[in-house]
Amino acid sequence: MSEKDVPAGPPPVMRVVRTRESLDDAFASLALPSVRSARAARAAVFTMGALHEGHLALIRAARGEVGPKGHVTVTIFVNPLQFEEGADLERYPRPLKDDLQACASEDVDLVFAPAVEVLYPHGDPEVRIDPGQLGSILEGAARPGHFAGMLTVVMKLLQLTRPDATFFGEKDYQQLTLVRRMVTDLELRLKVHGVPTVREPDGLARSSRNAHLSPEERVLAAAVPAALAAGVTAADLGRSADAVVGAAELELMRVGLSPDYVALTDPQLGPAPEEGAARLLLATRVGKTRLIDNTPVTLRR
Repeated sequence: MSEKDVPAGPPPVMRVVRTRESLDDAFASLALPSVRSARAARAAVFTMGALHEGHLALIRAARGEVGPKGHVTVTIFVNPLQFEEGADLERYPRPLKDDLQACASEDVDLVFAPAVEVLYPHGDPEVRIDPGQLGSILEGAARPGHFAGMLTVVMKLLQLTRPDATFFGEKDYQQLTLVRRMVTDLELRLKVHGVPTVREPDGLARSSRNAHLSPEERVLAAAVPAALAAGVTAADLGRSADAVVGAAELELMRVGLSPDYVALTDPQLGPAPEEGAARLLLATRVGKTRLIDNTPVTLRR
């Protein structure tokens, strides 16, 4: 699909590009400060499309950071390096027209929606970002190679879009933590902002995967935020780390869900402290749909 084939809909104020050359041309025309200041001039939000309120919260945070005179770029790219199974990759929704309309409604300046051959012109990259030990636990243990693929595409998109700030949702907390660590370890000059999880009225975290749940499974899925709440309650009562994890596990098992993991860590995903700030993370399958979620926890003695 060429740029002229991009579905119509968004007003002309928002530019949509699909090639590296068009992206460079769009940035070359920007009249933005060349010297970095306390306030970012350019922000980027990286997505795989199928935008929902969680993504829109990231876009709004980006606009709030750069202000009305700054520039917000949104990328829409379903990254094949993050998928283990070809069927899962093919099944991933790609409602580009709806996504562009959503971006236009949120005052996005530029959407970069490249094809796979544009972002990976030489085929699958031989050199990839190694997530290290932090990428081998939790989601990394369940999805080998996922975080290497994620960090690799994020690095490529950072190089192509050159933002001062980028925004990731806390719903994918391990992803956010790894991006922050990559930026720190590789001394990339930008700020990585975490945006609180956007939730449904019953507490379920917004996710494109929620669409795969049947009505009956959707009812069961409410046990996921309930499990997190049970862990927080246990922590507030001064219970131990093991008791916090046990309370969350029990809430899941009460409705017949078997967790892939329930873990309590420090905010950087290291061992949980005896007291103070911690993070409770879990993953479980509801039918064929795998759900992940997390919440901050304060351990008390």
